[in-house]
Amino acid sequence: MTLPLGRKFKLGLIVNPYAGIGGAMALKGSDGDEVRATALAQGAKQLAMQKASVALQQCLALKEQIQIFTGSGDMGENICRTLGFDYECLHHVDTEFSESDDTIDLANALKAQDIDLLLFAGGDGTARNVCSVLGNSVPTLGVPAGCKIHSGVYAITPKAAGIVLEKVIKGELLSLQLAEVRDIDEALFREGKVVSKYFGEMQVPDELAYIQAVKMGGKESDELLLDDISDYVIDIMQEHPETLFVMGSGSTVEAIMQRIGLENTLLGVDVICNEALVASDVNAAQLLDLCQGKNTKLVATVIGGQGHILGRGNQQLSPAFIKQLGKENILLVATKAKLKTLGNRGLISDSGDEQLDAALAGPISVITGYKDQVLYFVQGAQPTQADVIGKQ
Repeated sequence: MTLPLGRKFKLGLIVNPYAGIGGAMALKGSDGDEVRATALAQGAKQLAMQKASVALQQCLALKEQIQIFTGSGDMGENICRTLGFDYECLHHVDTEFSESDDTIDLANALKAQDIDLLLFAGGDGTARNVCSVLGNSVPTLGVPAGCKIHSGVYAITPKAAGIVLEKVIKGELLSLQLAEVRDIDEALFREGKVVSKYFGEMQVPDELAYIQAVKMGGKESDELLLDDISDYVIDIMQEHPETLFVMGSGSTVEAIMQRIGLENTLLGVDVICNEALVASDVNAAQLLDLCQGKNTKLVATVIGGQGHILGRGNQQLSPAFIKQLGKENILLVATKAKLKTLGNRGLISDSGDEQLDAALAGPISVITGYKDQVLYFVQGAQPTQADVIGKQ
């Protein structure tokens, strides 16, 4: 699957140039100016840039589809220039050596850029810095380059990171899982004590295993999967008791409403808050007015066999409402089996507003079970060649 016409994959890139330099020198880490200076004085080699380059080389055949946003010099710019990627520097290092503050500043700039995925090369300290800014708001993939790799956000090798990245850019269906960010106290580590501390979680794309809740097919299996999806969405609702949840049309959303114990409009749109019904079967104008100025999330599913998320049976979700809502507040729900039938065609936004469809295009998280998500693509309204051929 290719991205919609004119839409490039927006890849964030952060490289910690000094990650891992203390390892070969037996310094038990790379944190701190003194350790870094000692390692460099002893002839330590900076390998983080090389490892990030190995990952990106897996995607050279796709570079015309990729726009990279990164930092100056060794934080990413030099790699992009050498490999011939289209890139833009969002942060410039003002000192001779980049610091953790540079990582944090660049992560903030990337967050504002609304990137599709962040690729970063470093160790657990770098993962901590990135997580402190992005949390689990953006799919993230680590290239292992540090002395300490206790966090679960890293691929097993730089090449493996590149292979997963290539699959994401191609639009292949991948799992999206929460992975822990952990770091150890280097001072204690040098005394022979390993004290690992939890610092948060980030979303990481991984190979998708089509393992369902039960092995047998049929209605019973479908019901169990819908229960898993429903329970996860309900958990999210309970975490946001003051937020309005707009419940779109379709049987998957209906299953969530039934799980809560609320009446549902199968072919309409309902609004709930704190697991209580606020409004039933609202039209576009009512929905826009009801949600104006309020924290709102949309629960929607894939409508029809072509993969539509907007424009088929849910026209109450107007372009004005979706723009007011924001892509980050859309909770898509679907079974993996339903997504698998779409192959690499991706999801379709046919809102009637080309600018909005273009803004929604790109990777999006889809809830497929209890704390189980996959990373898939929204294609916008641009038809693929397969769609055109299929209609002839």
